Amino acid sequence: MSDNPKSVSRFSVYRRLWKPAVVTGTGGSVAAIWLDEILIFGEEILALILLPFMAGIIYLLDIFMFKSRMPKRNDLTNRNHKGVKE
Repeated sequence: MSDNPKSVSRFSVYRRLWKPAVVTGTGGSVAAIWLDEILIFGEEILALILLPFMAGIIYLLDIFMFKSRMPKRNDLTNRNHKGVKE
């Protein structure tokens, strides 16, 4: 053992704190990356779940918008073979 307590305490502090400092620094980065990956995965899953609903809304909008352009029964029965109204 040495008689100089200053050098012993300096090395012991470094020896005690380098592992927690490394783990904390790396752990924070890993936690941020994992959180980012989880959020991106959740966003993709949510988009896949909501895609059929969005397609259904667009399909219904298409039906309601263009329903007035559909031919009516009177339009079909009042035409002759050339398509002209009688």
